[in-house]
Amino acid sequence: MTDIPKTHPRYASLMLRERLVTGFNEGYVAPQGLIAHGRGEMFYYLLGEKTTKDARAAAKAAAALLLEAERPVISVNGNVAALCPKEIVELADASGARIEVGLFHRSDQRVSRVAEVLERSGAKGVLGFLPDARIPGLESMRGLCTSEGIYSADVVLIPLEDGDRAEALARMGKRTIAIDLNPLSRTSRAATVTVVDEVTKAVPEITAHVEDLEDDTAARRRALAKYDRDENLARTMATMMRNLGGQE
Repeated sequence: MTDIPKTHPRYASLMLRERLVTGFNEGYVAPQGLIAHGRGEMFYYLLGEKTTKDARAAAKAAAALLLEAERPVISVNGNVAALCPKEIVELADASGARIEVGLFHRSDQRVSRVAEVLERSGAKGVLGFLPDARIPGLESMRGLCTSEGIYSADVVLIPLEDGDRAEALARMGKRTIAIDLNPLSRTSRAATVTVVDEVTKAVPEITAHVEDLEDDTAARRRALAKYDRDENLARTMATMMRNLGGQE
């Protein structure tokens, strides 16, 4: 990685970019993923580059949804593998979720390399290399999935996802958890629970809530009952507008 001094005011942001560049050079981050990350950074600026109380509430609801699921699956693309593979594995271990590689710009080589990154971080039994099912109505390569993973899942975590699959999974009757910095995206508005936060912050936040809620069924159900996606997104957009206007 580039030698970036820790005193640099943009150190954390620049290090995330370096992880993506490394993933691109190693063949598992698509060039389009670099563009998508830059778009997300813009929304993160509007959030004040911090986890909001609404994001924390959504993360708690996401944790509850994973724990209430019978067959939870975490979908991982190239950007997620580059940015937070260890954190994804920790969440999978804590929640009992399977991990499946899901790519729009798909090739066997990219799927293998994403799986290798996850396995180096401790993942076991990563799915996705040999898809044997397809999400109905989704003609792109992102529609490919495995019957024991996403196709039969009841809850799917789709971090840094595009709206096409989020909507298609909703049509299948699946409950989904999105991690998306754009509260206006189709993904954010199609997901059952949407966490508007930077992914390396959101995933550990969900894991912490999983650990807190694991043995408390009543608390999980209260978290889900209290969460309203549209209200949460509206409050998030209000926060962005205040920050854009320079108001406290």
